[in-house]
Amino acid sequence: MKKALLICCFLGTMLVTKDAMSQCSICTKTAQQLGDKPARGLNSGIIYLMVAPLAIIGFVGYRWWRNYKD
Repeated sequence: MKKALLICCFLGTMLVTKDAMSQCSICTKTAQQLGDKPARGLNSGIIYLMVAPLAIIGFVGYRWWRNYKD
């Protein structure tokens, strides 16, 4: 249980840090052309789209771990 909590804290920290706001080269060029406020919106959208698959993978992994740890 401590490992799962540690992993959740680590992933949560990654989402909050400034480094998590990185983009691919195409998105970076698009964000530079849009300006400051739309670029922050683009970054938030990238993070939002990243969270759902990671949450699903985390849930499935946690259920697998709980069922097969015995």
